[in-house]
Amino acid sequence: MTRNIIKININNELDVVLAYNRARQLSERLGISMGSRTKFSTAVSEICRNVIEHVGNGQIKFGLAEETGHKYLEAVISDRGRGIGNVESLLKNTETTVAGKGTGLQNSRKLVDYFHIESQFERGTQVTLRQRLPHNTQHVSKATAETWIFELNQEQVSPYAEIKKQNMQLLDVLDNLRERNEVSQHQLKEIRHLNEQLQQYNNDIQELLQERENQNKLLHKINDELDAFAHTVSHDLRAPLQNIKGLASALEDCLHSQKLDDAQEMFKMLHFQTSKMDNFITSILSYSLAGRQNMVKATTDVSELLHDVVNLLGISNSSVVQIPGELPVLVTERIFLHQVFSNLISNALKYHDHLEQPRVLIQYVLKGSLIEFAVEDNGPGIAPESQNKIFEMYETANAHHISTGIGLAIVRKIVKGKGGDVWVESAGRGARFVFTWPANELVRITKAQ
Repeated sequence: MTRNIIKININNELDVVLAYNRARQLSERLGISMGSRTKFSTAVSEICRNVIEHVGNGQIKFGLAEETGHKYLEAVISDRGRGIGNVESLLKNTETTVAGKGTGLQNSRKLVDYFHIESQFERGTQVTLRQRLPHNTQHVSKATAETWIFELNQEQVSPYAEIKKQNMQLLDVLDNLRERNEVSQHQLKEIRHLNEQLQQYNNDIQELLQERENQNKLLHKINDELDAFAHTVSHDLRAPLQNIKGLASALEDCLHSQKLDDAQEMFKMLHFQTSKMDNFITSILSYSLAGRQNMVKATTDVSELLHDVVNLLGISNSSVVQIPGELPVLVTERIFLHQVFSNLISNALKYHDHLEQPRVLIQYVLKGSLIEFAVEDNGPGIAPESQNKIFEMYETANAHHISTGIGLAIVRKIVKGKGGDVWVESAGRGARFVFTWPANELVRITKAQ
């Protein structure tokens, strides 16, 4: 529903200026914002100028319209020309004449809240423009509308003054747009800065998460090492304790039978075993306090170390464990190498079936960046299906002997930690345990005296 307020005949450029002025004045009185009233007035002048250029005359009616609960300031521009045969093409910008015909329609449609055009051949064209009114716009009574018409008719329209006024308004709009653009640029700069900060925070969070993951892995590794360490102590201390227990029992028998000379020898052997055990415990405590990464390396003669292992295991027959006359001297963690040889040699003797005289042969060979050590025995051998499992914790290949099943797991852990590898070679009778050690720790090769 539309209620008309004022009508203007459009016959020349002055009428176009008047139509622009009335659109601006009515918009202002109805409380429309400056930006919206400028766009609506500009759209009105564009359509009116089209009427002058392409038809020659027409009219514009201003009124108040209401549709679907919204109120509008409405301008209906009509003419009695020949009509426009390609309206849809002009509005879609798919067909534009050299003179630019149709651009006024396109531009006007972008400036208003509602745009509608009807055109019939030889019956003219009608364009309806609407600008939505603010929600707080007061009702315009008939008396108020008549007062507006009277006041507007009293004004004298000067094309020069009106164009100047329009230009001033456009300059105000441009200044406003420039200020908004500066604010937008500043906001964009702040947003860019905030995005950079956010990206940095994200990077920091990723680094913290990665560090936490690394720390968790390290913690798991330390826990595994502590677990292995506990098993190592209980495993490697059992052999010397059994030796001491055996010597104590033998010493008790000597004292009961008054064999003092034999008892004196037993005391020497007991003292020797306790000293060896004390040295071993001291080394283990040093390892537990220092940690694997900080373990101090020392010059280690492998020949001397092997003789210590044999003595600590209580092997009296020197022909059982055959130590070669030529062995390397290393700068390494002595306790690690001691544990490896101690476990391999003790296992070779522990699981021997004694079908023949037990024999353990120690060998080594230098292969590039690694030293390859081997502990070979003439025992019952290891079945192929067990050769991989025996290096797992609590796995043993012989069910007839009491064992903790961690000796070879300790060996593998130590050797892997040194960057080497360990495996077993066995086909039928006899087994050959081979492990590699870093050759960059080699100092020299020595021969037995």
